[in-house]
Amino acid sequence: MKHTLNGDQFLKDLEYLVNTDSQSSDPEGVAAVSAFFEKGFAEIGWKVEKKELDPTAGPCLKITNGEAPHDALLLGHMDTVFPRGTAAERPFRRDEKRAYGPGVNDMKGGLLFALYAARAITESKAPGSFCIAFNSEEEIGSRRARPWIEELARQSRTALILEPARPNGDLTNERKGLGQIKVEFNGKAAHAGVEPEKGISAVNEMAHWILALHGLTDFEKGTTLNAGVVAGGTAPNVVPAKAAMAVDVRIKQPGEKDKIAAKVEELKASPLTPGITVDADFFITRPPMNPSPGTLKLCALVEEAGREAGVEFGWQATGGGSDGNFTAALGVPTVDGMGPVGGGSHAVTEYMEIEQAAGRFALLMNVLGKIPAAEFK
Repeated sequence: MKHTLNGDQFLKDLEYLVNTDSQSSDPEGVAAVSAFFEKGFAEIGWKVEKKELDPTAGPCLKITNGEAPHDALLLGHMDTVFPRGTAAERPFRRDEKRAYGPGVNDMKGGLLFALYAARAITESKAPGSFCIAFNSEEEIGSRRARPWIEELARQSRTALILEPARPNGDLTNERKGLGQIKVEFNGKAAHAGVEPEKGISAVNEMAHWILALHGLTDFEKGTTLNAGVVAGGTAPNVVPAKAAMAVDVRIKQPGEKDKIAAKVEELKASPLTPGITVDADFFITRPPMNPSPGTLKLCALVEEAGREAGVEFGWQATGGGSDGNFTAALGVPTVDGMGPVGGGSHAVTEYMEIEQAAGRFALLMNVLGKIPAAEFK
């Protein structure tokens, strides 16, 4: 299958996309990115369908060249973490080795890989039925998009996630599950010096919860909890009536979810501070992504494709999540990091390796060429 990347045009398209702000909460910006791809895919005869999640979110896109079941689902996201105006402050730029700008690595380069791959498939008349799905809210957890992504995953034999490869070029076949615990504590204010016994300290109860939840961290099992946001009280001499916190949760083993949920219910039922009331919400936004036997077969296929393309890489597990968590949890063989190589995501230092883009695109095309005839059961 033809897999030569037109580097000059690729960088020109990348410049346009990077200079188009598309934060998750900017539906107009996401829609502008969506319009670019709607036009590009329609021009080569692929079927493009919009999926509207909510008026506050930009549209998602489903792009296909055939009917289900699809040989591969290629997943990407059009939203970034950067607010409107960021591109004007630090627009796309490049040097001999790297391209820079908001979203250049996470993940507008990966989105372009999908478009250029579709063009190559069409031009070469390569076999295979493929579905490309672009999410508009991945950076905020994909909670509304998840059912749509899972529906497409169930119609696909494999999933290739076009998130960037790791900075050293490695791919990803394992990610932790992500979740949060949000808690509000309601007590009673009182003068801390005159009549502290009449107060009910919300902060005191929150401190108890923090220690108890942090105690569930188990590095060997891959479980971590972090009370990253806490707030409470109005003045040092007032017993605090209100407090709130948000706890980040990461799990590798699915059973840890039940363990954490049980601890939350236990803390609610047996408060340390008499008279306190607690409102707690624990939810998993992304299930763990653990390699199944089918995923390991897909990994072997990707390794073979890499050798043929002259691209070297290893495999990394990461604590960060992606939409690949959803596909993997359904048992769909999933490989992540199939986009360009880069680093510095979500930071002013974000970059994409220009020199490695052609090799990574060749790797992707080799994989797409092999999947239709492969078995993963």
